[in-house]
Amino acid sequence: MSNYVLAHDVSILLYHYVCPAKYRRVIFDDSVDKVLIQTCKEISKRYEINIVEIGTDGDYLHFLIQSIPRLAPRKIVRIIKSITAKEIYRLCPCVKEKLWGGNLWTAGYFVGTVGKYGNEKQIQNYVRSQGKEYTQMYRGQLKFFE
Repeated sequence: MSNYVLAHDVSILLYHYVCPAKYRRVIFDDSVDKVLIQTCKEISKRYEINIVEIGTDGDYLHFLIQSIPRLAPRKIVRIIKSITAKEIYRLCPCVKEKLWGGNLWTAGYFVGTVGKYGNEKQIQNYVRSQGKEYTQMYRGQLKFFE
């Protein structure tokens, strides 16, 4: 479960990552999952990364991760992918037989933010309702991404 992170600031940043195995090979089974879970526990102890959930579908993984604002989403996925690949190759040599070229993960990944207190529409309405006079005055000019 996610909690507030207190370190001079207060944050609750949750990310959903999807990391496919190289060539979309089905490499995750019970033995690999055990190594993955233990490695992720060690990553959580060493880095300011709380791995809330891990889900596998045989050829890719889903992670629900909470971290601090100082760690960019790209850095988080690099840490997780590099350390888990090294440990899985070391402790589950059968995985190397299914993959070639030395890479466990594809170069790409998906990351999205997860809201604990509301979805995009709820937060948009909340922000929009703040400072009514100011927002009424500038509402038409604040279209950055449309």
